Amino acid sequence: MTTKIPQQRWHIASESPEQIADLVKVTGLSPLLAQVLIQRGIKTPEQAQFYLNPETEQLPLPLEEFPDLKKSVDLLEEAISDGEKIAICGDYDADGMTSTALLLRALRAFGANVDYAIPSRMKDGYGINERIVTELAEQGVGLILTVDNGISAYDPIALAVDLGISVIITDHHEVPEKIPPADAILNPKLIPENSPYRGLAGVGVAYILAVTTGQRLGTLRGLTNTLLELFTLGTIADLAPLTGVNRRWLKRGLRKLAKSELAGVQALMELSGVKDEKKPVKPDAIGFRLGPRINAVGRINEPEIVIELLTTDDKGIALERAMQCEATNRQRQHLCEQIELEAIQQIEAGKIDYKKDRVLVIFGETWHHGVIGIVASRLVERYGVPVFICTSETDKKMMRGSARGIPEFNVFEALNYCQDLLGKFGGHHAAGGFSFAAENFSDFQKKLSEFACQCLQIEHLKPLVNVDTLANLDCVTAYFYEQIESLQPWGIGNATPVFWTPNVRLLDQQTLRGNHLKLTLGQKIAGKMYQIKAIAWRWGEYYPLPKTLDIAYKLKENTFNGATNIELEIVGVRPATQTQEESQNEVQNIPSNPEIPKNSITKAKFVYKNRSFNCSFWSSLNELRIKNDRGEVLVLTPGAKTALLGKTRDTAKELDMSNPYLLGLVKAALDVLKISENKAANVG
Repeated sequence: MTTKIPQQRWHIASESPEQIADLVKVTGLSPLLAQVLIQRGIKTPEQAQFYLNPETEQLPLPLEEFPDLKKSVDLLEEAISDGEKIAICGDYDADGMTSTALLLRALRAFGANVDYAIPSRMKDGYGINERIVTELAEQGVGLILTVDNGISAYDPIALAVDLGISVIITDHHEVPEKIPPADAILNPKLIPENSPYRGLAGVGVAYILAVTTGQRLGTLRGLTNTLLELFTLGTIADLAPLTGVNRRWLKRGLRKLAKSELAGVQALMELSGVKDEKKPVKPDAIGFRLGPRINAVGRINEPEIVIELLTTDDKGIALERAMQCEATNRQRQHLCEQIELEAIQQIEAGKIDYKKDRVLVIFGETWHHGVIGIVASRLVERYGVPVFICTSETDKKMMRGSARGIPEFNVFEALNYCQDLLGKFGGHHAAGGFSFAAENFSDFQKKLSEFACQCLQIEHLKPLVNVDTLANLDCVTAYFYEQIESLQPWGIGNATPVFWTPNVRLLDQQTLRGNHLKLTLGQKIAGKMYQIKAIAWRWGEYYPLPKTLDIAYKLKENTFNGATNIELEIVGVRPATQTQEESQNEVQNIPSNPEIPKNSITKAKFVYKNRSFNCSFWSSLNELRIKNDRGEVLVLTPGAKTALLGKTRDTAKELDMSNPYLLGLVKAALDVLKISENKAANVG
């Protein structure tokens, strides 16, 4: 039977043994995890301290960071005091719905006369609009509070102001040149880039407004935990970066969520299998279980279901709404699978030459508007190419679409390049949405291809696997996994560590229902075979995989029949390369040339990982020396498990020679020294 593997491109991070050694000393983490932290931008002892213990960092007050926060609290306090009608205008995604629920709970607790409005995905599209503003004015609303939208809604906000309604915009999307004439605007894009509040999602901005208002009114007692839970749900479900205050508050919020005080969250966790009060909820549990169930409702059902789920204290109503979320999510899954299958059939039939076009533009007349963005993401994962997926509006005269990109391709810039063909569009670097007249479809394809060919090469058109560092399978222990878990939350901007191991043997492999692969892997180290179980999600089509491969993976915990084991979640494979054991053997058996005198010194220059080095082998001392561009020298004796690094032997630090970066560095030096030895012998 023939074998095939996914066509991927790997980016393996470069390593700095000096920085790794410093972080190991400060944090007590393994060298592998020290390398992971460095890849996340954590390079100094102070940064490491704040990363490991976010609560120790002194935060600036939100009132100091957000210029309009005081004015927003003043407006809310006045409206609550006067009994004025307040309307929250939210959005139909998880961020918008959790933001709406958060402010509803808070303002009701503060004694406000408050209600909400969310536009229909199918009828209205994104954000506040003039119809909603007009209806709210007719209802006598005196203050509109947008959440997760509004920063681009100039005309609707202007209409509200003309009608005598005060407006507070809370949003986190990109700020346009023409800012709406709201009374107050809270948006982290309007504060300094180095602010710890910069990465807040819409629900984070709502959380700050609610907490600051509650502090002003002295009415936060008994409310803090529920607001923090909603902040946690919305932030992770919206794929906000888990850095800055997000990381700090989420670390606390994930612990609270495990023993949720919200009836709706309790019911949703119960139905989705997320229930372990002894441990903090993991971001993956929200990202892959809770979040999709909330988002599914906004995509193909009515957002009011989720708002009631997250604001009710009645357990019966909570269970009923959670069951609706569950059923809607199953419907969403079916729609996604069907659309994805139809899209793949189009592509595999050869109807679309995405490699020539450098972009995949695909159309299905009956595909559901609400889920095509999910399918676009899956197609990017499969083909590694920017995807623009389109479907017809009801009248067939217009098309609507969603786009997902790759690192080298800016979706928003691509849409901007095609703006003369589009109606409404918006987005950012990685994703976007758009609409256009159906008659423009062919021209849209051509112009997107024109843009893509300017910024993408053919080698970019493979799924990218970002790898942190090399690890042997003997490193994969329960203790190592606990160290990884202690650094939660992992997520966007603080990605779950990805390790790779070379020349792994596939001892057993079988397909599972759902098109997954279950594997038993082995690696021989110092004569001993280390085995471990692994799962490769949605890789059934690659069965059987070759018997020997390099693998890239994350670590996961699997509990079955009461037993808990550490397993691998495969994210990438490639043809096998030299094993770590072979590299180590080569390093520890430094070659000699019998024609070179025993008291000689062999010297050479070389480049490794884009850095220049000088190296020398002192045969009289049986010692290899490698000097970097900072004047530091790595000194290694063959067979030793450690090496010295420093400018003098007295001040040198001891480094572990099992470090993958050091192994590669020494191997590169040995390779060039072999060449120099041969040249010396020939000259003699």
